Amino acid sequence: MSQNVPAALEGSAAGPRNGRLRAALPAPLTATLGSCLWGAATGTSALLSLLIEHWETPALVRWVGILYAAGGVIAFPLAWTIAASVAGDRPKQTAFAAMFVSLGSMTMGVTALLYVLQYRSYYAEWHADAFTLTWVVQFAVTTLVALYQFAVLGIRLYFPVGFVALAAASFWFARRSR
Repeated sequence: MSQNVPAALEGSAAGPRNGRLRAALPAPLTATLGSCLWGAATGTSALLSLLIEHWETPALVRWVGILYAAGGVIAFPLAWTIAASVAGDRPKQTAFAAMFVSLGSMTMGVTALLYVLQYRSYYAEWHADAFTLTWVVQFAVTTLVALYQFAVLGIRLYFPVGFVALAAASFWFARRSR
């Protein structure tokens, strides 16, 4: 190719980045097993934290546990792909750190998004008609309040069980990625 064409664009239409992304995707068994285990770990962490605090009713405790488990299930394959892309062929310590940051961030982000969706659906009954200026303001404020509540009250449910599980999952990733 011409010297004016960047190397990343040479070859296929998607370039070498497509191959790197494809290589970073977890195998179906890894994605399924990891998602189930990580979802169980995050759900269990939330359940134990809430049960220890004698929080609300058993039905609400179960609901929060399911929300956290769903966040973990969805986040795991996304985090694996990001961590594998970042770690590449670097040492195990880098793979561990990449998975630790990626899995922790994705789990909290996805769970927060699920929380926002539930929070929004609860308060939608009292909001203005959809797509009006008032609705847009109400939607934005409701979303920001939900994110704030999750940051203040929700992240703590990952400790201490979720933190230990995060370290174990990162160690597993670092060992498997070699």
